[in-house]
Amino acid sequence: MQATRFVVRGKVQGVFFRASARERALGLGLTGFAKNLSDGSVEVVVYGERGAIESMEEWLRDGPEHARVDELYREELSVHELPEAFDIR
Repeated sequence: MQATRFVVRGKVQGVFFRASARERALGLGLTGFAKNLSDGSVEVVVYGERGAIESMEEWLRDGPEHARVDELYREELSVHELPEAFDIR
């Protein structure tokens, strides 16, 4: 089990990015959360199998239909406690 934090920059707020990320993550069997940050970016933290996280990263590079992703930052996290769901914050 892995944990990864992504920060997505570009036109990613107001385009259903968080809800779409939740749908995609659930489809991949991932848990975690997506939240808007004050600088206009979106933070996505996912927990799950390596292959599912890699698929999520590929999706995050484009995002939903009306988004424009300019930059994607990735950081590996330590797994201390696994969430049971995927939340939008």
